Amino acid sequence: MEEILNNSEIGHSKSETLTVPTMAQMVAEGNTPEILFWVGCAGSFDERAQKITRDICKILQHVGISYAVLGTEESCTGDPAKRAGNEFLFQMQAMTNIELLNAYEVKKIVTGCPHCFNTIANEYPGLGGKYEVIHHTQLIQGLINEGKLKAEGGESFKGRRITFHDPCYLGRGNGVYEAPRAALEILDTELVEMKRCKSNGLCCGAGGAQMFKEPEPGKKDINAERMTDVLEAKADVIASGCPFCMTMLSDGVKHINKEQDIKVLDIAEITVRANGL
Repeated sequence: MEEILNNSEIGHSKSETLTVPTMAQMVAEGNTPEILFWVGCAGSFDERAQKITRDICKILQHVGISYAVLGTEESCTGDPAKRAGNEFLFQMQAMTNIELLNAYEVKKIVTGCPHCFNTIANEYPGLGGKYEVIHHTQLIQGLINEGKLKAEGGESFKGRRITFHDPCYLGRGNGVYEAPRAALEILDTELVEMKRCKSNGLCCGAGGAQMFKEPEPGKKDINAERMTDVLEAKADVIASGCPFCMTMLSDGVKHINKEQDIKVLDIAEITVRANGL
């Protein structure tokens, strides 16, 4: 079992330990989980993204979905290597993962990272890895439609202006626009769109392996440019669905000195707060 210590941020002072089953543990016990939660590198190692990982686990446990993680057996999907141009390294990483997933006879995968989502859904089938892959916002939308998540009994977002930043690999890359918005529409809040949204969305600045290097010289950083859209929309909450976007948007808010006025939260975090999980 993987034990995840939860130290929630703003508005939540309690600490609790989540016990998350691993695939190895479940298989050893003769059980097969309904879904594999692919955590991803950011969700595993980035302190901010770890909070999102914990909240996705909370949602899965709250609705009673049987799930497991790979734990220490999980490795990078190879997305950064591929986007940086190292196809050889990507295929090495991908084949290692595919062999493991196929050995466990994995059928359905949910992930909180659009980069992992895109790579496993679109790149792995050509290498022998064919799975049903969904993003966590699609999972949340489905649970809302089934009445299992109702945005009741938790934090109220009434009076807040929330805007959703479309991650490139979720929106333009895979056409997923409505799922994250459906998760926000059930809140008693005002959902506002930035002028550059959906198919005309603006990158956060971390795509194409840019997350792992300094930007090329230019007039303005992309995430700083994105803040002009946020300010025009007069949003006080930026909803995200990607750990890379989370980092870039948070840095953008710091850049304009609006940390006290504008919060950046993942859809999973908003869902957990609204449901009092």
